[in-house]
Amino acid sequence: MNVLVIDIGGTNIKVASTENRVPIKIPSGPHLTAKIMVDDVLAATKNWNYDCISLGYPGPVKDDAPTMEPHNLAPGWIDFDYAEAFKKPYIFMNDAAMQALGGYKGGRMLFLGTGTGLGSALIIDGKIISLELAHLPYKKGLTYEEYIGVAGLERRGKKRWRKSVLDIVTRLQAAMVCDYVLLGGGNAKLMQDLPQHVILGANSNAIDGGIAAWDGVKLSAAKRKLNKKS
Repeated sequence: MNVLVIDIGGTNIKVASTENRVPIKIPSGPHLTAKIMVDDVLAATKNWNYDCISLGYPGPVKDDAPTMEPHNLAPGWIDFDYAEAFKKPYIFMNDAAMQALGGYKGGRMLFLGTGTGLGSALIIDGKIISLELAHLPYKKGLTYEEYIGVAGLERRGKKRWRKSVLDIVTRLQAAMVCDYVLLGGGNAKLMQDLPQHVILGANSNAIDGGIAAWDGVKLSAAKRKLNKKS
């Protein structure tokens, strides 16, 4: 099964597949609607062959559909007809959950993604639980995301940002009773001297997770589900 993986971020959309593991980047940002995303992805992959799609979405997801509009993109994602647009079986999952799945090494793992915002997910013995920790209050009337998302990095500088990342990692690991933390997202590479229980995520995690999401899924059943939606 050849899977097309679409990782929708606040700065870029990363697109790869089982046969094309090096992702291409498509600029996103506050102008990006679901229709623009689909049009840009289909144009960029017009010569690719794939059987099904994994979409990593920066927000809550239920029953292969977003349940809230994204904070860092344009609105119009909840009611969009993805089945009609793609005409391929697809899985919709939270983008942090997709990255978490790609870097999971067993046990009880917390994933934190420090990119444009802050993504989070928990995996317990292989079961993925999507979290929404970004907008919980942290300090001085600001949220976790406002401290260690890109706005916090730009406002406070790398040194203070790194200190806050480690503080938040420690607090959330204790709260979730996790064996270890996988730290991913576009800005994770800026971290230094990580403690032993914190693993730096690989750039390939989202792609690996999107492909792994189809493990055990029967394509024939997914196609029947797609036909019902169309």
